[in-house]
Formats: sequence, structure tokens, C-alpha cells
Amino acid sequence: MIDAHAPAQPRSSGTPPALIALEGIGKTFGRVKALADVRFEFRSGECVGIAGHNGAGKSTLMAVLTGVFRPDAGTMTIEGRPILDYDPNAARAAGVRCVFQELSLCANLSVAENMSILHPELRGRDWRRRATRLMLEQLDAIFPGHGLKGHELIADLSLTQRQMVEIARAFTVVNDPVKLVILDEPTSSLDAHTAAQLLAFVGQACERGIATILISHMLGEIVRAAHRVLVMRDGRVAAVLPREAIAHDAIVAAMGQELDAGVLQARRRETDPSDARAAPAYRWTLGAGAGASIEAPRGEVIGFAGLAGQGQSEALLAIYEAATKGRERVAFVAGDRPRDGAFPLWSIAQNLDIRWLLDARRKSNGDAARFALLPRAIDRRAARALASAWAQRIGIRGAPLGAGILSLSGGNQQKVLFARALASDAQLVLMDDPTRGVDIGTKRELYRLVREEAARGRTFIWYTTENDEFAHCDRTYVFRAGRVTRLLHAHECNEQSLLAASFADSEEVPA
Repeated sequence: MIDAHAPAQPRSSGTPPALIALEGIGKTFGRVKALADVRFEFRSGECVGIAGHNGAGKSTLMAVLTGVFRPDAGTMTIEGRPILDYDPNAARAAGVRCVFQELSLCANLSVAENMSILHPELRGRDWRRRATRLMLEQLDAIFPGHGLKGHELIADLSLTQRQMVEIARAFTVVNDPVKLVILDEPTSSLDAHTAAQLLAFVGQACERGIATILISHMLGEIVRAAHRVLVMRDGRVAAVLPREAIAHDAIVAAMGQELDAGVLQARRRETDPSDARAAPAYRWTLGAGAGASIEAPRGEVIGFAGLAGQGQSEALLAIYEAATKGRERVAFVAGDRPRDGAFPLWSIAQNLDIRWLLDARRKSNGDAARFALLPRAIDRRAARALASAWAQRIGIRGAPLGAGILSLSGGNQQKVLFARALASDAQLVLMDDPTRGVDIGTKRELYRLVREEAARGRTFIWYTTENDEFAHCDRTYVFRAGRVTRLLHAHECNEQSLLAASFADSEEVPA
């Protein structure tokens, strides 16, 4: 609750008013100090970019701003007035909205019904029609050409479409005003074109006086949209960069991570020709007619590009099914982590080593009776060592391995899924936007691991919505409406070629 009788704090005439001011905010979970002495002002009409590695305290800070967590130390003021009792209802009344990285939509409800959950004032005889109209108006404003009707079931939408609905819902005004919108990795499942639409709208919202917080590991987006950048490290404010100082390298330096051109430009190293590369290339024909014809030589990294929702994920699933039927050793890193990747009731270690159990079953030659006795025969020490080694190698931090998977941040959960695939004996690894929500330092480590594993003969097929990542691919297939419009080799895979092929209407698959 905001004390309406408290006097407003004075502010200088040269800066916008402080919508929310934080003074010495601290938050501790057991022995973990998630936030420590955080001091910052969020101003009306300003986009603040927040950067930091996974576990830096970004999500905890957002939970404090939305009233989910009550800080253990420090004070908050809204528009100069101190907060006496702050919870999610008070945050909503104050105009604070949040687009969560792990989407909060109810999958069993329609788009319009999900609108009414955030806006309970939508009631009465024609509430559904009104909710649908408001949603479509906001979708049209943010994502022109989105193609949604408003009556779809959330469970039937793609991850990209769900992200769009969540964003539109947050910016919609019914009764309570919208003063601050927190965007937590909002473009993690959007393609470059749709992400550009969102960033353009953020600029328009700022011009109307709405404050936005942009949390993103895609630092180029922060450089483009932010008026100031708050860099966090180990629960503290590491730096605050004004507009004139915002640059990719400056953000990375403030995060405490050194630029490593060698990793960014890493290519596979030469190996003995007698290794797995000597095996025939993988080949699949997906769909009828001029569909997707995919060739993946052993030991190469193959990219799937194009606008989101053009059939890339479906192609990965079709390849996985074909490879499984062909008894290939294949692993899959899911892009929709909550729905397809993580076992939410299991520990971090169990989520990581489950594939190890499947490998054990395969090595038992499919003997069901023998596998039924496997739990007694499992070397628990070896399983713990496997989980511990990969947790350290990939940098899974934030909770002990015995803790539940949901105790980790979204980025660290994604690391667990990646580690699960690489710790397996799979020779073919399919990756559906695997670095979604992962910090830049970890991304570089993952890029290095992919190149190292490819050098050992593993084959990777990698769909990503980040065009920069195709620099790590040996060849890239660009998809449009479920078809391959162009094959780009490493030397010709640039932003211009990717965009041209992404919007191409040709149905002819290039040689």
C-alpha cells in the first residue's frame, strides 16, 4: 500500500520524475544473498536495460518490483511516496506489469480468457468480445501482421505466439494505468523481425511516458533501446551506464566478462579422418513436394534459420522421429523448456542424468528384465560425479544439485538441458533455440563446447532466433512457410542474406 498522506520527495528539475526509487534493497534466501544494497531510480518515459549473468539477481529484483518478494532491507518509493505494504495487487494498482521469461499464461484457456485473468474488471455479458477486441488492438499495435484471431487456445499456440500474447496483455489498459512494464527476456523466442517490432513499440511507449525495463542477454537489443543500462553482478549494482556510454563491449566489461574473439570466431579444428566424419552424412527429406531436404555431414554444425514459426521446430521433431526409428543415437535440447524440457518435480541432478539412464538401457541391448533391475545396479556415485562434472563444466549455479530444478533461474535451467544432451552418448544433437535466456558468458562457453564436440565427430542441428549465432554453423538452411528457401554456407551466412532468404517466396529448394 502507498501512503497517500506522505509528502512527495523533491526532485531536480533536470531529470524525469522517479517512478520507483530503490534505496539499499537487500534480499536473502537462506545463506544466499540474492540482492545486496541495490540503489536505483526507474523514471517515467525511460527504457532501462538490465544486464548480468544468470544468477546475478535480475529476476529477484523484478520479483521485488512486482511485489512477489518483500525485501529484507532497504526502502522503496513510488512517485516519491513511501510504500508501507507492497504486494502484487499493490504493484498492479501502481501500474507495474511484468512479462515473465517463463510465461504465465494458462494453457487450457483461450487468448481472451487469459486477458480476463490479468484484468478481472473484464466481466459482464459481453466481456469475451471486449477482451478479444482489446487483445487484438494491442497485438496490432505491437506486432502488425501477427495473424491471431483472439479465440485460440493457448496450448495450440507456438511459443512465439504465446510470447506475443503475454506482451500484448501486459501493455493493455482496462481500468488500472500502465506506468512500468518489465520485459524479462521478451525476445527470447521471437525472430529478428518480430523482435524489431517490439523494440520499436517500446520506443513509442516511452514517448507516451511509460517506463520499461528490458532484461535481455541479447545485448544488441539493449544497446538499441535503452536510455540507461543497469548492470548487475552477484546481487549488486555493478555499473549504471548512461545513454552515451552504452555499447556492447562496455556492458560485457561491466558484467565482469572479458571479450574473447577466439571463442566468438571459433571454428572446428582438424581431426583424424578415420573418426566419425568418415561415416556417411545424415540425410532427410521432410514434407511432400518441395519441402525440406536436409543434409548434415558428420561433425558439422547445421543451422536452421528464418522467421519464427516457419517450420524449423517441426523439422527438428521430424528429424528426431526419423533418427529414433533409424536407431541413431540422438539427443534433443528443447526450446519450450517448461513444456518439453524440464521435469519440474525432479532435482537438478535427476534432470541432468536421466539421459544417462536411457543410455544404460540401450547398452543393456534392450533387455527389459535386465533394465528392470537397473535401479539396483546403478552406480549412484558415478551418476553424482557425472552431474557434478557437467554442472561445473557448463557453470550451473544458484542451487545445489539436490535442489529442485525450478529453484534455478531460467538460464540455468537451460544449461541443465544442454548438459543433459552433451553428457549423453548421442552422436546427433538437435537444438531448438538452446541459448534462450542464457547470459553472454555462458553462450560463449556453449559455442566452444559445440565446436569441440563437433570436432570429435558429433553432428549438431541448431535452430536459433539469434542471427549472430549462425556464424558458428558450417551451413545454414533458411526456412519459409515450412520450406527451405536457401542454403547458406559459412562464408555467405550474413545478416543481409539471412533476411533476404527469410522473406523469400520461392518454393524451389536451392542446390
